[in-house]
Amino acid sequence: MTNLESRDPTGGPPLLEVEDLRVEFDTYGGSVKAVRGVSFSVEAGKTLAIVGESGCGKSVTVQSLMGLTPMPPGRLTSGRARLRGVDILGRTEIDGREIRGREIGMIFQDPMTSLNPTMTIGRQIAETLEVHRGWSRKRALDRAVELLDMARIPEAAQRANQYPFEFSGGMLQRAMIAMAIACEPAILIADEPTTALDVTIQAQVLDLLADLQRDNGTAIILITHDLGVVARMADEVVVMYAGQVAERGGVDDVFYRSAHPYMLGLRSAMPSNSSDRAHRLMPIEGSPPDLFAPPAGCAYAARCPHAMRVCSARDPEPFAVGSGHSARCWLHHPSAPRPAGLHYRDGAAPAAAHNGQNSDSPA
Repeated sequence: MTNLESRDPTGGPPLLEVEDLRVEFDTYGGSVKAVRGVSFSVEAGKTLAIVGESGCGKSVTVQSLMGLTPMPPGRLTSGRARLRGVDILGRTEIDGREIRGREIGMIFQDPMTSLNPTMTIGRQIAETLEVHRGWSRKRALDRAVELLDMARIPEAAQRANQYPFEFSGGMLQRAMIAMAIACEPAILIADEPTTALDVTIQAQVLDLLADLQRDNGTAIILITHDLGVVARMADEVVVMYAGQVAERGGVDDVFYRSAHPYMLGLRSAMPSNSSDRAHRLMPIEGSPPDLFAPPAGCAYAARCPHAMRVCSARDPEPFAVGSGHSARCWLHHPSAPRPAGLHYRDGAAPAAAHNGQNSDSPA
């Protein structure tokens, strides 16, 4: 059976499970290993945030799940993704259109370049319903007006007959949300949904997503650089670096009990509302590794202030540091020294901070 909608989304496993996803891109200069063994899951009605700096593989990960990564040059080398228990990567009999729009909707990063400038907003939303639901044009256009109204666009009936250039940035993002939820997908992927929006419009867009999730039980996968948005919206967080998952866990664990030096670095680089004049922004020195030839050891070792010799020699496996909380870092090996600032599983007091460059631990 390939009808995904026939599956019961309640009870049993998570709505979406991704295991060991690996994606490469073949270029004239070699093969870029863009996604390297990413695993995560998301439950109905929950928000999973995927965070990390540009080029870490966030967008490629979710686009590969939807079949939006061009192949070639892209190449899926391994991995499974189960949507309601059905493998959507390894089952060739499942049409991509059965997933895109119907089961997984996507809000793209730049609505101005994602919408067709030659079609009205209402027509573009209606086309989604005509293709995926088989509705008549009139029924689809009527529903498009309803969706624009749900997306809090004033005078929706008039706005449906306007073109993208007649919309502001915030209204375009709302129109993209209306299009993404047209077929009532089980999962909504929001790729940088607040990029280039002022803070007031950002808040309105995030409130809209939260209301839609509450009303429909939609699972949201939120891709963003903005840790403030993550703290406000997310239930679970996946921190990516150089195509891998560096840390994952509940939002409180990742933010307040950070277990990976990269996450500590991201937090240190954030502006603070504190009135403490001694607070200084601490940038992460260096650059991400070349994914044409990823390092044999930890991808973050060259930038990590706590790196040990083993970090450059062997790639660590994720270490559990709490219930549902893990970090891909050798500092969580039982024999490793313990720098200050990181959260450890046993709650032992950490040792004084050190640079660790000459340490042989762990054995």
